[in-house]
Amino acid sequence: MTEYVRVCSLAEVPDEGALGVEIGSTPVAVVRTGGEVFAMSDICSHAEVNLSEGEVEDGTIECWLHGSCFDVRTGKPTNPPATRPVATYSVKIEGEDVLVALSTPEAGES
Repeated sequence: MTEYVRVCSLAEVPDEGALGVEIGSTPVAVVRTGGEVFAMSDICSHAEVNLSEGEVEDGTIECWLHGSCFDVRTGKPTNPPATRPVATYSVKIEGEDVLVALSTPEAGES
């Protein structure tokens, strides 16, 4: 059975933005775009900086350091210099709580 962990309230996640959280020692970016919430590794696969500090637009998050963008649904990079995907995680919304499951990474995991 998949174990979901409460990571934040829905109100804490900015519209068209991201919030960096940690589940244990795993950094996770909780991203809201197009009215949906997604979770992915908060570490860029290219430069190992926090993706949650980047800009979110049209279903992608941009790494603030070198400009690589990642699809928030798949974790796949959409432009260089990043070439490797980042992990994505299952998300559930229960009331006003955002829950994430680390135990079942989605296809984007490298």
